[in-house]
Amino acid sequence: MYLSIKALHLIAMVTWFAALFYLPRLYVYHAMARDRGEQQAIDHFLVMERKLYRGIMTPSMVAVLLFGGVMLYQMPFWLSQGWLHAKLLLVALLVAYHHVCLIYLKQFREGRCTRSHVFFRWFNELPVIALLVIVFLAVLKPF
Repeated sequence: MYLSIKALHLIAMVTWFAALFYLPRLYVYHAMARDRGEQQAIDHFLVMERKLYRGIMTPSMVAVLLFGGVMLYQMPFWLSQGWLHAKLLLVALLVAYHHVCLIYLKQFREGRCTRSHVFFRWFNELPVIALLVIVFLAVLKPF
């Protein structure tokens, strides 16, 4: 049973990260279209951003947290290991990042987002760093 839950956790994690990588990239293009006054492109990005956030990104995050919680229930001794504490901190930061993405989604929808496409290019790199550290922590369990 544990391996099935782990597989589901990994599938949800891959899906969540794909969305975490793609949504800020859409924000890059949205900000560029905004700066050029391309209303048709802006309308298209608004639909894509909303569908990605609500239809893929959020359900994937919920699945990651659910299956991760089940794995912790099955392997409670992990809670005493430092690598897991570091991983859970990064997951909490990713959940916060996920919600910051919602803030930007709402700002774009309301025409209030003033962040530049350059900002969103840098913002887009944060989940990459988190993914690298999380995978190394989970695989190597260094402490």
